Amino acid sequence: MIHELRIYTLWPGKVPEFLKLAEERAMVIRGDNYGTCEGYWFTEFGTLNQIAHMWSYDDLNHRQEVRARLGQNPEWIKDYASQVRPLIRRQQIRLMHPQLDMQTPLGDGHVYEYRYYQTKMGLAAPWLQGFKGVMPVREKYSQNIGVWHTEAENPNEVSHMWVYDDLNHRAEVRAKFATDPDWQAFLKEYGGHLEVMENMLLMPAAFSPRK
Repeated sequence: MIHELRIYTLWPGKVPEFLKLAEERAMVIRGDNYGTCEGYWFTEFGTLNQIAHMWSYDDLNHRQEVRARLGQNPEWIKDYASQVRPLIRRQQIRLMHPQLDMQTPLGDGHVYEYRYYQTKMGLAAPWLQGFKGVMPVREKYSQNIGVWHTEAENPNEVSHMWVYDDLNHRAEVRAKFATDPDWQAFLKEYGGHLEVMENMLLMPAAFSPRK
């Protein structure tokens, strides 16, 4: 299994237009025939005018095959790609190996946090091993959605996604688990593996499989 996270930075003010095209054209044309959509989000905090959407494929060969077919679909080219291209200023792609099965939260109206860390060279695998070991401790406080090891663009990157009821819930949760002795022990042993830590706070689109 391989997951692809696509992050688009749009021109200011173009998020509503992009999401409308994605819901009414892209999702209808693609269905599950060209990979499975795992989530569709947009930013309202930090870097604005961004769209993030995640797709799953059997492997890299499957991704290459279905994307080649999608790129030759006349409906996709005419009714979607040509319409959204002027809205997009920049594209980023992460190809990631899931380390745990992705989870789906109950209900709607959540805030998602995607956290991505650059580890020191060669330390992604041991950090992930430690992180998965401490996961039962961390999940006492909020639900994990997924954990990944990036294949490309950065092979020393790890990432994970969490879901909260709202921003107040996120603040409460992070304050609580920060004092957990088992979590502090994990940080003491594995915190030195990291060089850069970044995050994205994401709102689910109305048509996202995970809301």
